Amino acid sequence: MQNLYIKTYGCQMNEYDAERMADVLAVSHGLRLVDDPALADVLLLNTCSIREKAEDKVFTQLGFWRPFKEKRPEVVIGVGGCVASQEGERLRRRAPYVDLVFGPQTLHRLPDLLDACLAERRPQVDIAFPMLEKFDRLPQRPGRDGATAFVTVQEGCDKFCTFCVVPHTRGREYSRAMPDIVREVRVLVNQGVSEVTLLGQNVNAYRGATGLVGEGDLADLLERLARIPGLLRLRYTTSHPGNLDERLIAAHGNIEILAPHLHLPVQSGSDRILRRMHRKHTVEQYLDKIARLRAARPDIRISSDFIVGFPGETDADFAATMALIDMVGFDQSFSFKYSQRPNTPALRLKDGVPEAVKDARLTMLQERINGLAREYARALVGTRQAVLVTGPSRRDPRELTGKTACNRSVNMAGSMDWIGQMLEVEIVAALPNSLRGRVAHSTAVSQRLAI
Repeated sequence: MQNLYIKTYGCQMNEYDAERMADVLAVSHGLRLVDDPALADVLLLNTCSIREKAEDKVFTQLGFWRPFKEKRPEVVIGVGGCVASQEGERLRRRAPYVDLVFGPQTLHRLPDLLDACLAERRPQVDIAFPMLEKFDRLPQRPGRDGATAFVTVQEGCDKFCTFCVVPHTRGREYSRAMPDIVREVRVLVNQGVSEVTLLGQNVNAYRGATGLVGEGDLADLLERLARIPGLLRLRYTTSHPGNLDERLIAAHGNIEILAPHLHLPVQSGSDRILRRMHRKHTVEQYLDKIARLRAARPDIRISSDFIVGFPGETDADFAATMALIDMVGFDQSFSFKYSQRPNTPALRLKDGVPEAVKDARLTMLQERINGLAREYARALVGTRQAVLVTGPSRRDPRELTGKTACNRSVNMAGSMDWIGQMLEVEIVAALPNSLRGRVAHSTAVSQRLAI
């Protein structure tokens, strides 16, 4: 047994979890990642239950892997993540060839589960919620390539929005100790990482032990991380408007390396729908926080999540959402049609919106936000931006790609020696899905320009 293949669905937290699955199995069993599932001895599917038909997608993928198991019975197939946590033993009843079922909070137990599966020759299921045990038992992150990295600092959610499965699949909110996070980020920076994104289901609810007395909030953590030499840019996601307090707003004006970009999901522009969603904020409160953010950091860009077709959403409710988009000027979003998710209170709500109406509203919303994105991209042409070079361009590996502070992709000519550096780049063209840049200075810009 030597080869590992991991397929991941969903959010950035799942990407982080997949990396840690690979780390823990590399240490315990010497498994190495391969790009071809047909070559794998262990196949892991890291799942997400947020989107519509998530379970169907999982079983479709397992169906593609089943022939590998039939040809080589010793192959181990595992399912982790939120669908595994949600389905548990039911998953195995529907796909009896699955050997391992584990939740987001038990990925650190993978070595023990794998050993038990091989020794006992029977499937293993562990979907418990052991809270911080996971982070205490994960190995130090090994050497890695790349200029950017994710670091999970908080997991779970206590908001209990009526549409959301996270409290049922990830558990209640808990935060890692601040010294552990600082230590992990220092290791990453020493390995060449220049930008770190802090992750959490409700990341701005972070309250972690400081290592001295009491707890610190996300603003405290950002301030501490900003002092790490060599770290050029910080981001965090995903936030809840209710936890965006004055200290965190002030941090956007005071911490130089904190990117002027915030993903702050609003979900709807209708107060009536927000109440049905149990979002615990109003449109007026949301707009007030955006105004205070922009007062602290005038160049900040805001992205959001939207759900269209939530039960009871009228034409007037949807019109309010479209009006909010124009008021805020969102130019990036994750937007979805409402779909029923297991164990959520919204299952009891009446007045379902017809699918054709959901489709039409989603198209209208996405077209408007894409239009705002094009306007903003065109406005960047002729400006100079601090761009973190992240690697070769996917379209043309002879060129470089990087990210602006406002999270826009920029492609440019240049030396591969610049990967990991923050460069001053003139934006020369706005293309449909990216920007075209020309390096103005071929040496790294100062941290003053890095945001």
